[in-house]
Amino acid sequence: MAAAPDAARPLLDRFLAALRDAVPLEALWAHGSLALGDYRPYRSDLDLIAVVREDAGADPAARARLKALHRRLHREVPLAAKLHCSYMAADRLAGAGLDHLTWAHAELYSRPVTPVTRRELHTGALVLHGPGPGGLLPPLPDAELTEFIRKDLAEYWLPAAAARRRWLRDVWVDLGPITVARAGVTLREGRLITKGEALDVLAASGAPARLVADIRDRRYAEHPARTAPHWRLRRAALAREFVRSRIPVTLAESGPGA
Repeated sequence: MAAAPDAARPLLDRFLAALRDAVPLEALWAHGSLALGDYRPYRSDLDLIAVVREDAGADPAARARLKALHRRLHREVPLAAKLHCSYMAADRLAGAGLDHLTWAHAELYSRPVTPVTRRELHTGALVLHGPGPGGLLPPLPDAELTEFIRKDLAEYWLPAAAARRRWLRDVWVDLGPITVARAGVTLREGRLITKGEALDVLAASGAPARLVADIRDRRYAEHPARTAPHWRLRRAALAREFVRSRIPVTLAESGPGA
């Protein structure tokens, strides 16, 4: 196995061993924080891609084995609550819009492997088993990545900023501004950055300093501060307003003629 953070290694070892017994495994890759050196136990997701010889989503027996595997890990290993894995059939790697069986948020369902994930795999995957992405996964055109990010900002995150109640939750406050900051760098410069780097981008782009500090504390502090009710209301408004105001600027900066 390639080098992995010490905190995650026992879980990854156990998952790999169980996975090889459950499905015909060709490769296992990590992306996101785990691969980019920004992993924080119990705070970061463990984002994985498994390449299998046959489509697990089309095989009821394989689906049942995978569901049982993940549920067992979820019960027995607390860190496994953050483990997400998409199962890509070896003969379906080329279709960027295809759905793949995925375990995430304690359930098994189908969804595409996004262009952002595909680019992450090519630029910095952590290879846990088998060949790396370069030998199996077709490269992603820059235009496809750009189109996906612009659509995600305009059609998902901008409307989401109008829904007030969800922004009272930590996950929305943490993810919204960081996603916008990361998207802006990728659209302008063509590179991917970590969530930690995105916090620095936020600070430089006019995001409220207290909001940035709040997100940073929850991700990196040894003992994050508890959120007082009045601050939860205030930061929800700050996060929503930043996302709502920054997305049009980001799209304009990176659009035709920018």
